[in-house]
Amino acid sequence: MQKGKEKKFGLRVSLVTALFLLLTIGAASFRPPNVQASPECSADCQQQLVLAMMATAQYHNESKALADGFISTFDCVEAPGLGAMGIHYINPFRMMDINVDVTQPEALLYLPQNDGTNRLVGMEYVVPALSNGAPWFGGPTNPPPTIDNPAPVLFGQTFDGPMAGHTPGQPWHYDLHVWAWRNNPSGLFFPFNPKLRCEQ
Repeated sequence: MQKGKEKKFGLRVSLVTALFLLLTIGAASFRPPNVQASPECSADCQQQLVLAMMATAQYHNESKALADGFISTFDCVEAPGLGAMGIHYINPFRMMDINVDVTQPEALLYLPQNDGTNRLVGMEYVVPALSNGAPWFGGPTNPPPTIDNPAPVLFGQTFDGPMAGHTPGQPWHYDLHVWAWRNNPSGLFFPFNPKLRCEQ
């Protein structure tokens, strides 16, 4: 009886060890080359980035993102002279939550491809700006009278904002773009990527 228990325990230890090695190897392979040399992403930032990439790698399959509650906004966002953000796939439940987690981005960024598919290029983290305990839905000329929550921080970066909603129904908010899946010459956290175009 004791031998059977030892065997099971040994098997569990082996499985845990194998899982740890797999995650370690996976984490190393997920780190994009430009991150290691980037002064804007410290060692702690790189560790968080690896976790974020491991959590979002599944969304290279667009159908997986849709199954997990992300909704396409269909419009590909681009700005002359700055580049593109791509198509935002937003998770409405996460968008209204003030908590932030590197493994749970509020939006995924996809770039349309020539063959009609969309390619995952980055993530966006979004937090509503609260005024008197509630999201503020005023337009650009109607800022919140007070703001309860300060800009959050992830990857060692303070979120941009607060800013007015970009589309009808979006409240004032803070956001942070992370170009985890496509190199951005303007910076890992710059909102637009000059290398990208909505029309290929």
